[in-house]
Amino acid sequence: MTARQTGTALTAAGALLSLAGAALYVLPGPGFPVLVLGLAALTAGVVVLAVTRRN
Repeated sequence: MTARQTGTALTAAGALLSLAGAALYVLPGPGFPVLVLGLAALTAGVVVLAVTRRN
């Protein structure tokens, strides 16, 4: 798996986790930890994509 594929996978997973975390945050459930995890994965994916785009 290349770095670009890893960044894309992290970005996609982070976006889905962020959406799920936001929905669970509004609805009753443990939404905040899922939201934080999703935002962290999304940020890491975008950073990886930005770094690999430069090379």
